[in-house]
Amino acid sequence: MNRFPLFLDLKDRWIVIVGGGGAALRKARLLVSAGARPVLFASVFEAATRTELEDRAELIERLPLREDFTGAALAFIAIDDAEEAERLATIARQAGALVNVVDRPSLCDFTTPSIIDRGQIAIAISTDGGAPVLGRNLRADIEALLPSRAGELAGFAARYREAVKSTFSAADRRAFWERFFDGPIAARVLAGDETGAHEAMLEAINRPQNDTQTGVVHIVGAGPGDPELLTLKAFRLIQRADVILYDRLVGDEILSLARRDADRFYVGKAKSNHAVPQDEIEARMIALAREGKNVVRLKGGDPFVFGRGGEELEALRAAGVPAYVTPGVTAATGCAAAAGMALTHRDYAQAVTFVTGHAKGDADPDIDWAALAALKNTLVVYMGVGKAGRIASSLLAHGRSGDTPVAVIENGTLTNQIVAKGALQNLEAVIDAHGIKGPALLVIGEVAALADGDTLGELATENRRVA
Repeated sequence: MNRFPLFLDLKDRWIVIVGGGGAALRKARLLVSAGARPVLFASVFEAATRTELEDRAELIERLPLREDFTGAALAFIAIDDAEEAERLATIARQAGALVNVVDRPSLCDFTTPSIIDRGQIAIAISTDGGAPVLGRNLRADIEALLPSRAGELAGFAARYREAVKSTFSAADRRAFWERFFDGPIAARVLAGDETGAHEAMLEAINRPQNDTQTGVVHIVGAGPGDPELLTLKAFRLIQRADVILYDRLVGDEILSLARRDADRFYVGKAKSNHAVPQDEIEARMIALAREGKNVVRLKGGDPFVFGRGGEELEALRAAGVPAYVTPGVTAATGCAAAAGMALTHRDYAQAVTFVTGHAKGDADPDIDWAALAALKNTLVVYMGVGKAGRIASSLLAHGRSGDTPVAVIENGTLTNQIVAKGALQNLEAVIDAHGIKGPALLVIGEVAALADGDTLGELATENRRVA
């Protein structure tokens, strides 16, 4: 460790910045956010610097004199002239200020780190001034893992610090806070439910310590399959889960992100094979939460788009279990993007409609095919492979042209993705020729012709070439 890291209280303290350009502006922004009183000296201030700092800092149009540095806590020299920068650094240091000369580490008493700001939580990353771009990259990596409400969580805990201290012994306090930060109360704060978190916190402090806290359930969208399409929040929740209940559309790469000691339960469904009935899934989530577990119900795509997430949320709330929903990239948008196809396009479709090919049980869904056929916009059918023939017949019977382009996307966004194209009148043949079994989406409409995929004719030509 070449430099000692520390955090300074700069509230209302006087800081000198020499320079009127972008570098000086960036330093001033940081200092203003920390509550400092920056004073900038420059022969000329750039318009952007003047406009942004006019009411937030003092701007003096001249270079500083020795006495201008007296009493300053810090001094930043942000000018291009190397000799002048060194001269100003010397007189600032003689006046008692700690000095930072931008882009000249050898002249610095301190360097400015890459900073992650979450209110009461601040993380600083330093490369000793030698590799600032690396520092920024590392900051981005850490930002991706840090909850956006981490500062609120720290503030919440601070409010109860004295209450916990007066209630528990020193040994028990540590155990209490470990349970708190890994448990459902912290999960409520991070989800934005501070009212519920305060109620649960008061209960946790006032009851016997060995009582089990009620857990929490997060209904999380895992996206269309590619793990890199997970939201940052979904990624974090998966890594912190005690238990994961996952569907058939959640792949091994996504599950591998979970903690090694997290319990995993497969509750997926396939055609005519409901591994676990829906009411049993809901009962299991409720029971696990009542054991104090942090439960993640992981669903492919978005949990509120044909994912039964709404039914599960209702059941959890009816049972009094804290439950939160994290949306995901829905299969329609993710798979269409992976196939290079826009679902809406000013030249072809001004609207898109999502429907499902399955209702409860094995019944046909109650869909107004006449209305869908008349719209002539993009139609996306989830879970439609098994009933593709009936779907095509219904649309054709109600006036949709047999030449309407269709695209069938199997395993969208994954390395084994298949995109098959054809016409509505040949939809079943397109599926059969490409050996598509699912999971797959049907996209019906003019935009389907834009997809990057093989047509029946191209597939036949390829087969002849192989033979």
